[in-house]
Amino acid sequence: MYNFKADFRFYFITDDEAPGLSALQQVKIAVSAGATVVQYRNKRFSPEDFPEVLEIRNFCVINRVCFIINDDIVLARAVNADGIHLGQKDADPVLARKILGNWAVIGVSVSTTGELAGTDLSCCNYIGTGPVFSTSTKADAKPVIGISGLAEAIGQSPVPVVAIGGITPDKAPECFKAGASGVAVISAVTRAADPAAAAGSLAAACGLKPVKTAGLWKDEFSLISHILSGFGSQDGKAKILRVGGGDDAALLSTLKNPVITSDAQHEGVHFRRRWQAMQEIGYKAAEIAFSDLAASYASPVALFVNLALPSDVSDDQVLQIYEGIHGCLEARGAVLGGGNISSAGVLGLDLFAAGEANPDIFPVRSAARPGWGLYVTGPLGLARAGLDCLSRGDKEFAGLIRAFTRPAARFDAAKILAKNRVECVMDISDGLAGDALHIAKASGVSIKLDLSSAPVEPELAAYCAKYEKNSQGVIAAGGEDYELLFACPAGIFDAIKRHLPDAFRVGKCMPYKGARIYGLPEGISGYRHGQA
Repeated sequence: MYNFKADFRFYFITDDEAPGLSALQQVKIAVSAGATVVQYRNKRFSPEDFPEVLEIRNFCVINRVCFIINDDIVLARAVNADGIHLGQKDADPVLARKILGNWAVIGVSVSTTGELAGTDLSCCNYIGTGPVFSTSTKADAKPVIGISGLAEAIGQSPVPVVAIGGITPDKAPECFKAGASGVAVISAVTRAADPAAAAGSLAAACGLKPVKTAGLWKDEFSLISHILSGFGSQDGKAKILRVGGGDDAALLSTLKNPVITSDAQHEGVHFRRRWQAMQEIGYKAAEIAFSDLAASYASPVALFVNLALPSDVSDDQVLQIYEGIHGCLEARGAVLGGGNISSAGVLGLDLFAAGEANPDIFPVRSAARPGWGLYVTGPLGLARAGLDCLSRGDKEFAGLIRAFTRPAARFDAAKILAKNRVECVMDISDGLAGDALHIAKASGVSIKLDLSSAPVEPELAAYCAKYEKNSQGVIAAGGEDYELLFACPAGIFDAIKRHLPDAFRVGKCMPYKGARIYGLPEGISGYRHGQA
């Protein structure tokens, strides 16, 4: 979701009657100046306009600008816009939410406090209020409300307010002083003698600077060439890769005990570009693939990446993804073995990791025995809380957000578990509730969870207090922490605890009693990736 105080500051609306400027040209001018939101408004829209709308949407996505459609929910769904803006006589916001989904931004026009009182804002993220000043853009514009009317609406609105109508660079500061989260403009830019200069002046009044915009990715082969020249050569990092990327296949040195794992990261399921930098997406994708190796007591040696690219990704963003992947490879002493790039509807990374197994022990999920304790190597619930913070646009809890965007595979803990001959291990990606169930099913036991003594990290406690969350529920349901979940006798855990002081007990394995899991907080189930 968005931080409306920052992300909606310069709200640009396209003008379907602007002389000599297409909607796409208008958007490029506004975004280059610093616009943070673009609304496509075209009262004469026809199917012939669709390709331009899609191109505008792709341009906005690449440049991390929120793209909103005016009035037309079907068009918003068709181009996968970030949201919709509705007038008082347009479709019901509840219907818009149902069609566009939980993550869509929904705004509504409200001209008076009377309209505000009569508008159901339960599904809305912001309102557009005005006209604050006189405007000639809309022939059917309502009476001017002035700064006093804007301030009154802001005082009564439960959601952020964007001021609209007659906004100019000299008038924008008045709107912000009254408490507006943003200002929306049309003709101040599109019908100015110099639209680019006008957009720049408006951006400056909003406290924003010009940005260097990016274009679409070009072709598979040029990208591969850039990737290989920038990240493909890792001489001296590992002797495992005898022939690497650039040929039809990679040639690896012999592994005595090869371990292979695969993972996938797809936009809308595992991540959202709006919430994460491209480097973070790449680093996390590689690290969580390696986490499976950590849970297998294997050392990572090579990674292969198949990258699926939609049309709204730039060359620079692809290189940023690989910059993140390369950072993980450097940290783990592994190499990029190769991969593939293809076009697709959504951004996706399919990864295959190769590792060298511990020659003495290979842990499995099916090794838990009745009477053993169930333990984890470190704190849980942080990543799920971080995901929720991102969905709310709440940047207060930086540590929680980092737990979600940049997890750490527990190779350090794996070495200690292996040394103590722990045979039942898995990493926690689906949440304690879901992954404990995996162990219970595989081992043929019941597991009684007990989180009464589970430690709650201070930042997680503050988050739970702020949003009235049950900390045990967050710990039980949270996923993508990538701590190691393991079962062993209590005496072995005591020895492990001396080396892993953050490890703690979460339950006990018992003979099967008709249900696999007992003791879950009410309403808790396993984690579903990408959903808060």
